[in-house]
Amino acid sequence: MTHLVLGSAGQIGSHLVEYLKRQGEKVYEMDILNNEWEDLRIQDNMILDEYLVECDIVYFLAFDVGGAKYLEKYQDTSEFILNNMKIMSNTFDSIWQSGKPFIFASSQMAEMSYSSYGMLKALGEKITKDRKGVLVKFWNVYGKEHDEEKSHVITDFIKMAKNDGVIKMRTDGTESRQFLYAEDACEALFHLAKHWSKLPKDKEYHVSSFEWNTIREIADFLDVISSCKVISSTRKDETQRNAMNEPNRFILKYWKPKTSLKDGIMKLYNLED
Repeated sequence: MTHLVLGSAGQIGSHLVEYLKRQGEKVYEMDILNNEWEDLRIQDNMILDEYLVECDIVYFLAFDVGGAKYLEKYQDTSEFILNNMKIMSNTFDSIWQSGKPFIFASSQMAEMSYSSYGMLKALGEKITKDRKGVLVKFWNVYGKEHDEEKSHVITDFIKMAKNDGVIKMRTDGTESRQFLYAEDACEALFHLAKHWSKLPKDKEYHVSSFEWNTIREIADFLDVISSCKVISSTRKDETQRNAMNEPNRFILKYWKPKTSLKDGIMKLYNLED
């Protein structure tokens, strides 16, 4: 197969590109971080149209997004909202005109109406369902990251533990999340792509570990393996407000996560400089 990864330099996209290449697949990459002319906010983007002609499947992972600290800072700004509206409008139109099968990457936050990011993803879900794409909801995917401004909690904690010997938590750590190792997320996407024609398009495919862990548990585990100090805050989580919506388990008919949270953290800990 020939794969087109939109958002190929992002948190999930960068891992997916590497994963697909290891499987011997042909991959086209597109991300504004690669070249300014790969900006999906550009209407009638010729690069996108050329790639769409050549590919067999499209992964729509591109979005202006980051971890909690990035969302808290930017998600309610007009620039953030308009960036994502332009990305979705232009990209969905181009994919629709090409007739190529696609997978749209949403988030568990699509169910959180108080979040601008969540509302934008919810709109993307509606378009995906109307246009018979495959809707994938990711639950806190973690892996090696390169953009510190957009980094997520596990990466942040590992860097603090290794570089400073102190993990300074942004919250009291009582909020719970379901975390998924990036390699497992990539395996799920690849499996769905290979079986795209046979997948029910009226289903949601939630890609998760299906296990809850608190942020404090992550900090404490890093304390055990690195002997760092953990300093918690009295502040509550305002990004997801500890919403604990349960994921749909339909995807387990096709794929199951393999990497435990502790094993994933250890792998990432050993990768980080």
